[in-house]
Amino acid sequence: MVALTKNELSEVVEELEKYKGRHTELISVMIPMGYDVNVVQKQLEAEKSTAKNIKSTATRKNVTDALDKIVRALKDYKKTPENGLAVFSGNISQTEGQDDLRIWEIEPTMPLKQRLYRCDKEFVLDVLKEQLEISEIFGLLVMDRKEATIGVLEGKRIEVLQKMSSGIPSKVRAGGQSAARFHRITEGLTKEFYKRIAEEMKKIFFENKKLKGILVGGPIPTKDEFLEGEYMTTQLREKLIGRIDIGDTDESGLKELVQKSQDILANQEIIYEKKLLEKFFQTLGENPDKAVYDEEGIRKAIQYGAIETLIFSKDFDKLKTKELKKLAENISAKIEIVSTDTTEGEQFKRLSGIGALLRFKI
Repeated sequence: MVALTKNELSEVVEELEKYKGRHTELISVMIPMGYDVNVVQKQLEAEKSTAKNIKSTATRKNVTDALDKIVRALKDYKKTPENGLAVFSGNISQTEGQDDLRIWEIEPTMPLKQRLYRCDKEFVLDVLKEQLEISEIFGLLVMDRKEATIGVLEGKRIEVLQKMSSGIPSKVRAGGQSAARFHRITEGLTKEFYKRIAEEMKKIFFENKKLKGILVGGPIPTKDEFLEGEYMTTQLREKLIGRIDIGDTDESGLKELVQKSQDILANQEIIYEKKLLEKFFQTLGENPDKAVYDEEGIRKAIQYGAIETLIFSKDFDKLKTKELKKLAENISAKIEIVSTDTTEGEQFKRLSGIGALLRFKI
């Protein structure tokens, strides 16, 4: 099973929203990343016994049938998919007395972090809708010389990933220590703390391909000392998109950092789209053999395995987008959907609404 792209997930959510049960008979199951799928299967087997107590014959049958279908589906999984698993099942027929029992098995775009079993009149889609709001992930660091908190911003959700303390003594010196010696000790400890922070940042963020940027907050001298001391790896320093003056270095500091960075965050997706389309138009002008903007040319490029990046305007025909995207994914092409919120996005839409950067000339 392959994790859905954001657009594929959007289509599934849109479809599932249409269905309403006559009673509480539509089943939603969420299995978090890393959770044992066999445990969930056994729990749902137990739920079938509980379902026998439902008074309405029709509702009892629909719930039991849906649970049966989910349990059988889960038996095919040796382990939970990398991002977790969302399963939805139920009789979606709008005609009383008729059966149209369906099941949807989804590995979502981003990791699921909560367990859920719900029997309701509609499918529970809030968790998946939250993922649709998340277009970017940002690393967060708030710090001073005493402590640091590392976190991540996913959509609107802030998660604390690591808390650290330096162990640096307060300004009151131990008896007999000279001011100079005390200063040397504290400076040495501070540098060690900065190195530990940088090491932790590398451990958490270096391999994260979805990371769009890093925000750092703290008192003016401290965060600047850390950033200008080049403690972080070059790759992570290049991801730095903002340094913000704040006082708190705990979870509330992360919230303040995000709040004070709203303008920076709002611009990131727009900047990415502008750069992507600038590259496309530049290639089209300077090296037209390495860019395509008509459907026929794109289909030919897919056949040759020549597409590096396939770009769709969000207003391009949805059915064609879905079809071409699947074909392009088979040749490991990168897929990008761009808005019409920029001048470049509008220009791209007027051109054709579809384009590709090629790996080689064809």
